[in-house]
Amino acid sequence: LPPLSPPAKRRSSRPAPLLCYAPCMSTALDINAYLYSALEALPDHEVGEIIAGELHVSPRPAARHAKAAFDLGLELGGPFQRGRGGPGGWRFLMEPELHLADEVLVPDVAAWRIARMPEVPDTPAIEIAPDWVCEILSPSNRRYDRTVKMSSYARHGVEHLWLVDPIDRTLEVYRLAPDSGLWVLLSTHIDDESVYAQPFEAAPFELGLLWIHPH
Repeated sequence: LPPLSPPAKRRSSRPAPLLCYAPCMSTALDINAYLYSALEALPDHEVGEIIAGELHVSPRPAARHAKAAFDLGLELGGPFQRGRGGPGGWRFLMEPELHLADEVLVPDVAAWRIARMPEVPDTPAIEIAPDWVCEILSPSNRRYDRTVKMSSYARHGVEHLWLVDPIDRTLEVYRLAPDSGLWVLLSTHIDDESVYAQPFEAAPFELGLLWIHPH
């Protein structure tokens, strides 16, 4: 199986400052130190992100959410990271902490072309914007991911973005338009389709493997 890196855990004995909660910083000098201290003080069952000067906190993913993210990483990692049945040339990480300018983001799955990130940095956070990110939608984060996070990824020049909905069993594939900086919906896939989707159209995967199927 392709190696998938779990998110780093941070612990702090400091009391958390007053937080602004919403559906779900740092070595970088641009990140607000007060907000990052609050982020570091969060308990392990919560995920914090700093976007547009505000700390957003969400619970750790439920089983349906976590399965979709993990299985997607497995499906793409073989052909596109290990080169098994595909071209290779990518590095995948699960829930990496990204420090991009003055913002902190934690995508469910992210990938970089090896040409842009030859080695995974041995650091708590990554300061290179991914080439591709995937967010797994849930009832608590659907609006946040579609508005706040998509806008942030566009600002930082992430070229490809996928939205996976394990309840509706859909995949939406977006690409950033370089001239306008806006997301363009390229395709939508449902249920058990065999998917060829940018930037991983060189090898298909079975969308149905991401879902929990009732017995």
